[in-house]
Amino acid sequence: MNKYSESFSLKGKSAIITGAVGILGQRFCHAFAEFGSNVIVVDIDEQAAVTLATELEDCYGVQAIGVKCNVADPKDVAEMVEISVKAMGDINILHNNAASKSTDLAAFLAPFEEYTLKQWQEVMSVNLDGVFLVAQAVGKQMIKQGIGGSIIQTASIYGVMAPDHRIYEGSYYMGRPITSPAVYSASKAGVIGLTRYLSTYWAQYGIRVNSITPGGVESGQNEEFQQRYSARVPLARMAKPDEMTGAVLYLASDASSYVTGQNIIVDGGLNAW
Repeated sequence: MNKYSESFSLKGKSAIITGAVGILGQRFCHAFAEFGSNVIVVDIDEQAAVTLATELEDCYGVQAIGVKCNVADPKDVAEMVEISVKAMGDINILHNNAASKSTDLAAFLAPFEEYTLKQWQEVMSVNLDGVFLVAQAVGKQMIKQGIGGSIIQTASIYGVMAPDHRIYEGSYYMGRPITSPAVYSASKAGVIGLTRYLSTYWAQYGIRVNSITPGGVESGQNEEFQQRYSARVPLARMAKPDEMTGAVLYLASDASSYVTGQNIIVDGGLNAW
């Protein structure tokens, strides 16, 4: 008789997680390590990545390394994969999670009518180009290994549906007025499209490709925003960061061995209304 709990184990596997020191990225790293996976902690902040990797080793007894990588730079991406393979051997899992909200918050949040091409391209270079570059490099490695693999890509609820702009009136994030610009929606919709394409393109190699779409996550928004957003959600609240880990663990593990080309939405029911 099958031991179904064992299908969720990641013991003996190695996972690359990009954007690993972000609010969600840290949770994903801890979840993967707790379930037994060795972890390559990838982030543009090298010191934070190394610190988190040490923490994972100390807490869970797995092997972990921190690697600096600008996912928008093909050379950086190639070097990151080379370092990962040298340290861990086969790469079984990729969580393509890195995303950018720009180095210039004012430009990122500018009205659509005034949005600059430079700012659009800066965000796209990470949110979509970076996903392409990392998937390409890791997918090539997985094909070479010949043992399949699981690729998970982080999209967003605003890649599936448009934001309700009314909830942003009087809303702040970390003390700044906020909105959700078109470039974010377009980039995340692109992630979902790329995911579906790759799921069929690499199916012959046993490489599964899926995306996870988080809804709004508590991360420093003011009370006004949280109340307005929650009023749109059937479960009547924003998500806690830890609530995204279950879907990712499922997609990474053998429990989802017959699942590919899917976009799992974790949004409290927002898109059902």
